Amino acid sequence: MRRWLRRWVLWFLLVSVLVTSGVLIAHRFLDPGATLYMKQERHRLGHIRQDWVPMSRIAPVMARSVVAAEDANFCTHWGFDMKAIRQVVESGQARGASTLSQQTVKNVYLWHGRSYLRKALEAVITPMLEAAWPKRRIVEVYLNIAEFDEGVFGVEAAAQHYFGVSAAKLSATQAARLAAVLPAPKDRSARNPTPRLRKRAASIMDGAATIRRDGRAACFED
Repeated sequence: MRRWLRRWVLWFLLVSVLVTSGVLIAHRFLDPGATLYMKQERHRLGHIRQDWVPMSRIAPVMARSVVAAEDANFCTHWGFDMKAIRQVVESGQARGASTLSQQTVKNVYLWHGRSYLRKALEAVITPMLEAAWPKRRIVEVYLNIAEFDEGVFGVEAAAQHYFGVSAAKLSATQAARLAAVLPAPKDRSARNPTPRLRKRAASIMDGAATIRRDGRAACFED
């Protein structure tokens, strides 16, 4: 009985890994559909806004801004920023050290909310994502599925919603303000920023310029 159960578990794990790997490889080239959270929000609100755009139609400063805001060491880690994790542990702070890769896994393949199961799945899938996708693809998908306001998903819809321009036409200031509303878009506004959000956006602008100068944007730029 134990041997049968062990064999069944091993087969289940093998099939799960193969299926997950296949989905990840497919999504390297094919855009994911609506995420679970998007479907939940569509059901709650009645509609959502999302217009998928490739990286070539997103202002480079937008990609640099979101990396500077959310994961400045994005180009140097393999899915987990161990340096940031150590700093959080040593400081005893409650904030997380979630990378763009982890956030992309959570947003595309998992569900929102805190649970040990979700974190465990995220920890397993994130290295697989890093192996299957180039860094540029991770940023592209993240920018297209991130929520920037209630029911507004993706940078194209957000640029139109807040500033009346396409994602390709975003200025450095606009890009920084969009990045600044993350990860609490329902409580922040890029159109009517509070003094605190303006300060954060200014810091993000500086960070975006810095990672461009020191090469930390090279992995996702042409």
